[in-house]
Amino acid sequence: MSAPARVDVQANLLTADQRFMAFALALGRRGLGRTWPNPAVGAVIVKDGVIVGRGWTQAGGRPHAEIEALRRAGEAARGATLYVTLEPCSHHGKSPPCADAIIAAGIARVVSSIEDPNPKVAGAGHARLRAAGIAVEIGVGAGEARRDHAGHISRMRDGRPHVMLKLAISADGKAGASGRRPRAITGEAARDRVHLLRAQSDAIMIGIGTALADDPMLTCRLPGMAGLSPVRIVLDSALRLPPSSRLARSAREVPVWVMTGAQGNRAAEDALSAEGVLVIRTPGSAERLGLAAALEVIAERGITRLMVEGGPTLAAAFLAADLVDEAVLFQSSKVVGADGIDALDGLPLAALTQSPRLTRVSSEGFGADMREIFERK
Repeated sequence: MSAPARVDVQANLLTADQRFMAFALALGRRGLGRTWPNPAVGAVIVKDGVIVGRGWTQAGGRPHAEIEALRRAGEAARGATLYVTLEPCSHHGKSPPCADAIIAAGIARVVSSIEDPNPKVAGAGHARLRAAGIAVEIGVGAGEARRDHAGHISRMRDGRPHVMLKLAISADGKAGASGRRPRAITGEAARDRVHLLRAQSDAIMIGIGTALADDPMLTCRLPGMAGLSPVRIVLDSALRLPPSSRLARSAREVPVWVMTGAQGNRAAEDALSAEGVLVIRTPGSAERLGLAAALEVIAERGITRLMVEGGPTLAAAFLAADLVDEAVLFQSSKVVGADGIDALDGLPLAALTQSPRLTRVSSEGFGADMREIFERK
């Protein structure tokens, strides 16, 4: 009879680990879009089945989640279990290693979702904890953690941010009315979700064509969430963005980066800079900037999660360059008509929906609209 009892105890332990890690993951997501260049980590400290401390990476990337959780737990951390969505850091950066703080606090066991791909950590944090006699288990909630930390993983592994392409299309596959006449494609529920996606992104990117045609703000306009608006990036090889545009005029409230080539007009740069716009010169011709090079530049500046919301031309360019890691497609029940603007410039919609590099992972209704999510295989 003893063997089944041991199995039951192990099953109960696994269930508890999954439950507490799910809470840590939910906490970590509070920081999405606010912690770059650091990952948005969540941490929970549990003793005798009771949560005694919790934390998530704070705005700007510090304090780290583990430090916040340890601070709240105080002496109750001694002998407790720490659940954390990413391996604790082991190196001295702008703050001391979290691994050392965990050891000093007397944590007995650490349950970590995934190893940190940062070469400065890469298993060293787990090793330091084990060397101090702390039990370390890795892998609980790993799948969800990889999604939440996709930006950090991409920046560390590939030297570029995780790219999420967002498209809103009509029932007949159009992104807008002919002549770029303003027309709402999707309903309020879908538009609210787009604003939430903006708030969870480090930056949002459009091309100069969209900037000139729509004069957008690209901020998060959900109630109380304006302060979570991402960095707004415009690809503008010839520096045509007017200093009088809504983007430029609001650059001191929400950052605006304009990426241009080496030949971009210097007088235009000065005029935009006077409004608070950051002009960044990247490799590329006056006609077209290299997307891969642009992504490397913004990754060097700390961006980990990029939302591309720039219209049919930019969407098609990202797909053609195989730089889309995730696509969020909102499809309306409305019909625009044959003279409308195709969702992808020069490409069929099947280039996304039937791409050999992307697979559909979910489909959900939003009012009268439908949302489909595709992820890189």
